[in-house]
Amino acid sequence: MLTIGIFFLLCPMNLVEMQNGSQRDGGLLLVKEGDNITIACHYQSEMAMHFSWYRHKFGQKPELISTIYKYDVKATFYGEFWNARFDMMNGKGITHMVITHLRLSDSGTYYCGSAHSNIVEFGEGTQLVVRASQLHSLSVHQQPTLQPVHPGDSVTLECTVLSESSSRQHSVYWLRHGSGESHPGIIYTHGNRSDECEKSSETDSPTQSCVYKLPKRNLSLSDAGTYYCAVAMCGEIIFGNGTMLKINNNGVDCSEQMHILVLLSIIRTAVLFFSVGVIIIYHCAGQRANTMRSDSLLLSRESTKKNTLPYCKKSSC
Repeated sequence: MLTIGIFFLLCPMNLVEMQNGSQRDGGLLLVKEGDNITIACHYQSEMAMHFSWYRHKFGQKPELISTIYKYDVKATFYGEFWNARFDMMNGKGITHMVITHLRLSDSGTYYCGSAHSNIVEFGEGTQLVVRASQLHSLSVHQQPTLQPVHPGDSVTLECTVLSESSSRQHSVYWLRHGSGESHPGIIYTHGNRSDECEKSSETDSPTQSCVYKLPKRNLSLSDAGTYYCAVAMCGEIIFGNGTMLKINNNGVDCSEQMHILVLLSIIRTAVLFFSVGVIIIYHCAGQRANTMRSDSLLLSRESTKKNTLPYCKKSSC
């Protein structure tokens, strides 16, 4: 039991607890403007009868998109969502949201809810980010992956922004999406800065290159994840493809640690059995020696007793 406890301390695991038999899909979706998307929602509860979808934008109240009864075929849509771009895909255990011809205004966090007995349950939500497809003058490039590092190391992430016009001001943001997290979070912003930018060496070319760096020092396991560089310009946001940062736990994975702990457990068990065997043998040998000593004393006493009997002549006995 001690060995197993040490293993769980060295190798933490993500434990997912299912509540009331329901499951919601969540995460981050980066989609281009004009594309189609299906936001998934799965459930396993047989008690849920009514389902609904909400959209939440930062700084605003949640917006009701649609509602549907479990055995209905068509959902009811509300407000601006009452158009052909929004639809619901319903079946056994699913109630997906389908959005076609995506617009920038469709960005937000979408929540799937289920209701039964006046109780409404929501999942963690899916964050939808629609990238602009009309900003051909701006592109964001990131290194896809970095070499795995170890806790305590330092690394510098880079983001290159190519723009055809140097007159436009843009802001750069860094976001990190860690393992097991529902949504990425902003960790740093460069603001409106142009000191990292250099114009192209070709005099006739209006292209400028801006390199933004994010230094990370004294890394820990919590720093692992995918880092996104986002550029905001003219009211639109362009995302890079992200850079994945992997951090090895001192170069020893959990499987190797498990093998070492199992081997130590076997050795400890063998030593324990050997010690118990030695103790039993020693105890038995001691008891046998005592028994032999007792028998020897008894024989000695009997022999002494015989030798001390009075001597008598045959005539007198």
